[in-house]
Amino acid sequence: MLDRIRDWVPRIVLAPSFLLVLIFVYGFIFYSGYLSMTNSRMFPSDEWIGFANYIKLFKLRHWNTALVNLGIFSFLYIAISTILGLFLAILLDQKIRGEGFLRPIYLYPMALSFIVTGIAWKWFLDPGIGIEATFHSWGWESFHFNWIKDSKMAIYTVVIAAVWQSSGFVMAMFLAGLRGIDTEIMRAAEMDGAPKSLIYRKIVIPMMRPVFLSSFVVLAHLAIKAYDLVVALTGGGPGRATEMPATFMYSYTFTRNQMGVGASSAIIMMIMIFSIIVPYLYSELKSGDRR
Repeated sequence: MLDRIRDWVPRIVLAPSFLLVLIFVYGFIFYSGYLSMTNSRMFPSDEWIGFANYIKLFKLRHWNTALVNLGIFSFLYIAISTILGLFLAILLDQKIRGEGFLRPIYLYPMALSFIVTGIAWKWFLDPGIGIEATFHSWGWESFHFNWIKDSKMAIYTVVIAAVWQSSGFVMAMFLAGLRGIDTEIMRAAEMDGAPKSLIYRKIVIPMMRPVFLSSFVVLAHLAIKAYDLVVALTGGGPGRATEMPATFMYSYTFTRNQMGVGASSAIIMMIMIFSIIVPYLYSELKSGDRR
């Protein structure tokens, strides 16, 4: 009897949390999928229209703009954060003096919310009060840096702010990977006369493929659902120059009262995330079985 009670206690304790997740996560996902196939506008509707909202979605110029912006942002954000994070990790891996001081400085931006980051960089990049105004006050009147006001360059300001926030986290991932590599391999290569740059390029970095994959999954997931940083930094502007799928989904659902279209865009975003996470989880499970 006691054994049976012990078996059931963990299940009873976890049951409320499991039920809440089932309802408020997966339940709402299925409900969003249902709304995306109805003629819902300001309020939910039971009028079934199938895939009409998805067809309408991909005919909207604003949605296509959001997808193009997402492509530019995702590519630059993932590439620069990965390269910068790897560089910082290799730098700290040299056992430099002051590592304990530098590591939290690099990691600190990740402790901030994207809203705080967006507002801070908005002030910093604003031509009237930010870096441009500072250089003008120093007498460098010819200096101009008004990307945040330029519709062609505004998306790159979002990249700058996002890289600043996430590169420290990527650095921590790579540093953990570097510290997990057997130092005997590196010593053997050094004894053979191989320079450190060659050791890292030919031995260390190839051994860190799992870290590269994990970093890609985390950054891609953050890029696809980017919302608060964009809203705080540019508000999706100028015009729609920094519109993203997440900001599009919010505006069409709550501002334009097109709940069905907004729900269909949310489902497309979810499919994007699943297309990255599911193969990653499958590869992790498969490699775990091999071990």
